[in-house]
Amino acid sequence: MSADNVETDERKQPNFHFDRHAPQYREQFDSITHEMHEKCPIAWSDTHGGHWVAAGANEVFALSRCPHVSNDHDVSGTRKGYKGINIPTAQRATGIRGGILEMDEPEHRFFRGVLNPYLSPAAVNRWIPFVDEVVRACLDEKIESGRIDFVDELANIVPAVLTLAMLGIPIGKWEIYNEPVHAAVYTPPDSPDIARVGEMHRAMGLDLLTNLAEIRQNPRPGLINAVADLEYEGEKVGDLELLGILSLLIGGGFDTTTALTAHSLEWLSQNPGERRTLSEERDLLLNPATEEFLRYFTPAPGDGRTISEDNETAGAQFEEGDRLWLSWAMANRDPQVFTDPDSVVMDRKGNRHFSFGLGIHRCIGSNMARMVFKRMLLAVLDRMPDYRCDPEGTVHYDSIGVIQGMRHLPATFTPGPRLGAGLDETLDKLQRICDEQRLAESVTVNKEQARIDD
Repeated sequence: MSADNVETDERKQPNFHFDRHAPQYREQFDSITHEMHEKCPIAWSDTHGGHWVAAGANEVFALSRCPHVSNDHDVSGTRKGYKGINIPTAQRATGIRGGILEMDEPEHRFFRGVLNPYLSPAAVNRWIPFVDEVVRACLDEKIESGRIDFVDELANIVPAVLTLAMLGIPIGKWEIYNEPVHAAVYTPPDSPDIARVGEMHRAMGLDLLTNLAEIRQNPRPGLINAVADLEYEGEKVGDLELLGILSLLIGGGFDTTTALTAHSLEWLSQNPGERRTLSEERDLLLNPATEEFLRYFTPAPGDGRTISEDNETAGAQFEEGDRLWLSWAMANRDPQVFTDPDSVVMDRKGNRHFSFGLGIHRCIGSNMARMVFKRMLLAVLDRMPDYRCDPEGTVHYDSIGVIQGMRHLPATFTPGPRLGAGLDETLDKLQRICDEQRLAESVTVNKEQARIDD
């Protein structure tokens, strides 16, 4: 071993075996998090080619705002070769950047500015009547039976339909997009199924590009139209770059909200007294409970970065090119910041959680996620107030390396009456409303809230 290697090894200390893709990470999350907080809030791991792991809240906060940390994914190999936010790099996306999450300034600011008018609080709130109608139809499909799978038959559907509507894609296509988006995040990178998932993703990408081409020819409102003919620094933005931007919106819009909803409904089933209190005191508790569920379950557990310049931060010596994992999930359990961090406290005060990230790359879809989650939760509390989830049929993701989600959450409840049409008929009606009311326009153009006709 050369002297340089010895020095490198000494720099990369403490060494902690950390593999967030392994099933053991989900199963032993609490104990792994406690150990890192106590012994090594920032550590080096030799897994996945070697990378730093920041687990402590102070360390994550400092590094997420450090000017010497990059999000860039250099897919063309024309800059510094940085690998973006995935550790390891996702093989299905080796030639496509992950949208604004894999851009540095000033490029990031430009593209984020284009998307903001569609995802601001005012823009998102316009969609509440639309979302309520999709939720109503999903519950009506199951309300008379007394049985529902909250993942397959509610939480997968509503965010997918809304996301496609905001993009300007026909909402009846939600099933084409649904399976590849979810499978891509619950399938570990070393799974034998990864090739099939990649094929599904390519098929979804082809449909997305087809919609992009159609909208260029015949523009219709939505996020696709907003980016379809963009130029940056005098050059037209290529289709693969646009595909990355749109894919990020789809992935972020689908699976994170599904995961948050499923885990929250499961916890409320396990704690019926808390569920009753939340329902009865919703005016006071809904907002803080939403933030607490976000903190405790942290749907997107972390992001990768690349060190762009030698520096010392949070007590560690970094060198340019080092890879770094910022664990939002572990920072959210840090006892230095959160009292009783391993418990859900629905009325927690001052809950400055990390679940949407920090700094300039903070989640652009946070307003939409909160709104959709709350509308689904309230509808379930109102229409299925005594639901009980079935632990035997519940299936969590084997790997929570990308999203901490569920594949199935079956439940039973006292049957009730339908309130309207089924899902397919409702989606047909909502597509007409989207088109006629131009709901997918930027809020700077159309400020009117959706109007749902009886």
